[in-house]
Amino acid sequence: MKSPWEVLLAAPLLLLLPLHTSASPAYDDRPHATRSNGHTCVACVVVVSVIEQLAQVHNSTVQASMKRLCDYLPEKLFLKTTCYLVVHVYGPSILKLLAAKMTADVVCHTLEFCQQDPGQPVCHLYPLPKAPWKFTLAKARQMVKKSLTAKHFGGSTDICSLPFLAKICQKIKWTIKNSVPFRDVDSDKYSVSPTLRGYHWRGRDCNDGDPTATPGRRPDHWDALRDSNCNGIWGVDPEDRIPYEKKFCEGSEPRGIVLLGDSAGAHFHIPPEWLTASQMSLKSFFDLPTALTDELNWPQLSGATGFLNSTSGIKEKSIYLRLRQRNRCNHRDYQNLSKNGASSRNLKKFIESLSRNPVSDHPAIVIYAMIGNDVCNGRIDPVPKMTTPEQFYSNVMETLKYLNSHLPNGSHVILYGLPDGTFLWDTLHNRYHPLGQLNEDVTYEQLYSFLGCLQVSPCHGWMSSNKTLRTLTSQRAEQLSQALKRIAASKTFTTFDLFYADFDFQEIMKKWQKRGGQPWQLIEPIDGFHPSEVALLLLADSLWDKVQHQWPQVLGKENPFNAQIEQVFGDQGGH
Repeated sequence: MKSPWEVLLAAPLLLLLPLHTSASPAYDDRPHATRSNGHTCVACVVVVSVIEQLAQVHNSTVQASMKRLCDYLPEKLFLKTTCYLVVHVYGPSILKLLAAKMTADVVCHTLEFCQQDPGQPVCHLYPLPKAPWKFTLAKARQMVKKSLTAKHFGGSTDICSLPFLAKICQKIKWTIKNSVPFRDVDSDKYSVSPTLRGYHWRGRDCNDGDPTATPGRRPDHWDALRDSNCNGIWGVDPEDRIPYEKKFCEGSEPRGIVLLGDSAGAHFHIPPEWLTASQMSLKSFFDLPTALTDELNWPQLSGATGFLNSTSGIKEKSIYLRLRQRNRCNHRDYQNLSKNGASSRNLKKFIESLSRNPVSDHPAIVIYAMIGNDVCNGRIDPVPKMTTPEQFYSNVMETLKYLNSHLPNGSHVILYGLPDGTFLWDTLHNRYHPLGQLNEDVTYEQLYSFLGCLQVSPCHGWMSSNKTLRTLTSQRAEQLSQALKRIAASKTFTTFDLFYADFDFQEIMKKWQKRGGQPWQLIEPIDGFHPSEVALLLLADSLWDKVQHQWPQVLGKENPFNAQIEQVFGDQGGH
């Protein structure tokens, strides 16, 4: 859910160091230099580790493995070009240091991508050298002294300063800042493009030249002449001259799904094959350009608004797909307003990206799921920076008041509780991370320690060997969940009714184990923190069951004309 460092874990692909800035709205008040140095260090250590392991896997030279890595990258977004530029600048020094059996930590400290602040410990992923650290570092720097003729790109550490990358960096930064589609001709917050906050995030626009044609809209004259709500149902039945929208959708209680979430809700995901040398191939990075322009999120596969079939092969579907299955008039009516680093504190900075007209649109089911960043931060002592229950209560009420003035009557809001994240450490700490599987030399405990030392951990409170700290973090999460329960039990609003649901990870873990699955499969393997695609779909299934049994009015009716809609309109224009 916290995100600055996470984007950099894609660094074996390109070492795009500046993207920690553009893709990480972490709203952290630490000095920018502190965060930047930590993210850069993580990126460097990952890159050097992968280069070294590629040489080992293919029994090749380090120089050949650097070329192999660059060759794997697609041309799109200048990824291959950038990689070769990085190799040209830093490759000779990396070659010398790895030939001298220096670890990735030593290499990156030598190249000054990692720095040891005065009075602070040495942050390292791998075991420290047997020789004293200062002696090892001095020796390494002496080895590459003459090679380091260019420390940075044109005097800057920001690769976005390169002319051929400036444009794409600008697009990504603009999209992250504004949380609306970059390509949106009619400025209605919907797009015909998938990424840069396009239809991967919210239903595809069916007419980007007409701002009155949007998903979720009440049909204009029953859409006899045009598809005004983009659900693919329009025109007139030639047999009885009744508009199809009126025939199939009138009285069916259409509704959309809106998620207000963080990086878990957006489905932050770094494919393991991006960092696992033994799995890398020309196919590994096919989706990299898409992922980068989606902020390393995969909302099209998320538990709330995913519209693609699961890549994991499980039968569970997203809440949106189940709403669509229940009533095909709901086609394309989804909005994933999740954001990396989002919390109750900063939701007001992007909630205005919500597209719902209280008069002209159908009601919506809104899921409020800020499940981590109010208790998660990367500080060595994270507790003082956690949101207090009083602050949290106030922040949530401010959001609900905004929704009350922007949602159509008859909407529903579900407040989703925070998890007990102690399962992260309990499940993973003694397992090998993908970077450590080849040589059995990096566990999740080491990764957590490395990120914590650099103060770039997405959640130091739970990703820590300190049991007391993990307990304190869970206690605060429970306090915030209790605040949500109090709000749901005591507050009423004019445009929506309000419910509360627990984030019960233990429940889905038990269900998964009964099916023969392992608990670690429910956690993203690269960051060791986010729920995996399997976990998100199981959580969505659990929430759907709860709503269906306790608050069935939230889901609306089952449409008896679904089969006829499919017969006449097929896939309704797809997604």
